Amino acid sequence: MTDRSAHHRKLERMYLGAPINRYFQPRIEIGDGRAAVSIPIREEFFHAAHAAHGAIYFKALDDAAFFAANSLVEDTFVLTVSFNIHLTRPISSGEIRATAEVVHNSRRLLIAEAVAVDSEGREVARGTGMFMRSDTPLSPDLGYA
Repeated sequence: MTDRSAHHRKLERMYLGAPINRYFQPRIEIGDGRAAVSIPIREEFFHAAHAAHGAIYFKALDDAAFFAANSLVEDTFVLTVSFNIHLTRPISSGEIRATAEVVHNSRRLLIAEAVAVDSEGREVARGTGMFMRSDTPLSPDLGYA
């Protein structure tokens, strides 16, 4: 396993170990400058019109974009600076799968684009996130192990 691959596996474990993910039950795959997050759609995620609330779309897109960015930063945790989202189709069953790729990487700022699809591969949302390196080192205290 390469050092970069080991970094990606540590990020995956950190993500899956976060308390919020006990509720959402996502899956994640991280590679160089890219990541994919899948979340099974459950009825408790629905708004009054019986489809997933926008928070689910945001979580999938932001998490994928965030980890695409952090895949390229091996020493510190990155932070979401801003995130723009476009919801294009309701989803009420199956899973939402967001894939993201870093499209800009400079000393201070990373930008990642993400697209989310439903179980049939139809686009349901897209987003763009801006991320910056923080002062928080990646460490076992964060679950980065």
